[in-house]
This record gives sequence, structure tokens and C-alpha cells, in this order.
Amino acid sequence: MSSHAAAGPIGHHPDATTTTGIPHKKLFMWAFLASDCMFFGSLIATHLIYRLHPPVGTIDPRDIFSIELTSGSTFILLMSSLLMALAVHSIQKGNVNTTRKMLVGTIIFGLIFLGGQVYEFNHFVHVGGLTLSNSIFGSTFYTLTGTHGTHVAIGVLWLVLMYIRTFKPADGDVGAMGAGKGWIFKGILHFLAFTGLVVIGMYTVLALIHAFEEGHGLAYYFSHHLPSFAATLALLGSLFWFVRTSGPVDFGEANAIDVESMGLYWHFVDIVWIVIFPVVYLLEYVVLP
Repeated sequence: MSSHAAAGPIGHHPDATTTTGIPHKKLFMWAFLASDCMFFGSLIATHLIYRLHPPVGTIDPRDIFSIELTSGSTFILLMSSLLMALAVHSIQKGNVNTTRKMLVGTIIFGLIFLGGQVYEFNHFVHVGGLTLSNSIFGSTFYTLTGTHGTHVAIGVLWLVLMYIRTFKPADGDVGAMGAGKGWIFKGILHFLAFTGLVVIGMYTVLALIHAFEEGHGLAYYFSHHLPSFAATLALLGSLFWFVRTSGPVDFGEANAIDVESMGLYWHFVDIVWIVIFPVVYLLEYVVLP
């Protein structure tokens, strides 16, 4: 009997062991996403109801919104969905190396989106005076977009853990430190690299956005933030250095269902933002308060 037959049906094929023909992991994810649809639906409906009938004295969002920044963040998030789809396709073909690269790209794009949202929230609070408690618009806006940002952050963490999982050595692949210890050590290095990338990369992204928002050019940005930019590139380089093939791993086509389930979650987060962007942001420019 072949190894694939012994392992059972792989994730992207119909699972004959279930009554629905759908793998249990994928079915569970669809059920979770269905409940999340109702959750986001209620948040969006609440925002629309209060926004279309604003109380007297409500701040005009057009005075603080930066549609250019939000449009750029939207494009970044949509491109991350493309990379996620390529990661799923690669692991279904058993190409672990390409899967890793696509996962790293998705993580980076997710972090850029989060950086833009952090900058946006900070700008709204300190420049626009919009807080969670000083207006009904602020309450519904921060609750809706903040909940979505939390989903993105959870997705990024999941992606990081899945990426680290791809390096688990196959049984019997013993390196200089032993298979188990070597994999744990590499996992710690990956985690530290991603942690540094989040901290320094976020600072770099926020500084770059601030430079353009203030009308400064790239020359001004590099003259003030060259060390952080160089550190970000170094961390990115270390991650892609880790991606190189390092022997047989216990991760392949049979794990496609795990990557696919994660992809469903990530695509859902992107779809929700596709709804939020026109409803929360673009609607302000076509409907007068």
C-alpha cells in the first residue's frame, strides 16, 4: 500500500470518511465563518443605522478620513489574499518551499495593513478628536473596524505558527542537534525574527505613512529612519534565508487541508473588509449626513 493510501485522503480531495464528503476541519471552519458573518453583519448594520441618522453635533468623518491611505491598505489586504491562494495551491502540489514564501508574503502584507490601521486610529484620536466614547459614530466605527483588525491580527498569528510548522523535520531526520531539538531551536529563531519584524516593521511602516501624510519625501524619511528601515530589511532577509530547503520535513500535500482552512479564514477577513470599506468609508463621500 502506498504512503498516500495509508495516510488516507488528502485535504483538497473529497473525504469519503465523512457523511458530507467534506473534511471535518473545513466543515468546522465554514460553520465558524457562518457565525462570524452574523456577528459582523450586526456590527455593520448598527453602524449604518446610527450613521444614516446621526445625532446633532456628530463629527463629519470626511474631515478626518484619509481615503488614499485606506485605499492603499485595502489594496494590500486584497493582494495578501492572492498570496494566500497561491500558498494553498502550492501545498496542494506538495511544493513546501513555495508555500513558505507565499505564507511569509501574506504575513508581511497583513502586518502592513495592521500598521496602516494603527496609524489611522492614532490620527483620528489625536488629530480628529474622535474617540470610542465621545460620539456614537466613534463607538460604532472603532468597534467595527477594531474587531476586523483583531481578526487580521489573529490570522497573522495563525500564519506565523503554520509557517513555523512547515519546518518540522520528518521522522528519522536527525541533525546536529537532533531532530526534535533542532526544530524547536529553529522555531524559536523564527518566532524571535517575526517578533522583531512586528515591532520594528510596524515602526517603519508608521514612519513611512507619517512622512507621506505630512508631505515629506523619501529623502526626509531615509534621513530620519534609515536604521529602522535597514533593520526591517535584515529581518525580512533572515526570514527568507530560513525558507531555504533544509532536508525532509513532516509537512506536505497531506497537510493541504490545514493550509486551506487557514486560507478560508483569511479570505473571509478580506471579504469582510471589502464590505466595510465602501460602507464605512466610501459611503461618506456619496451620502451627505
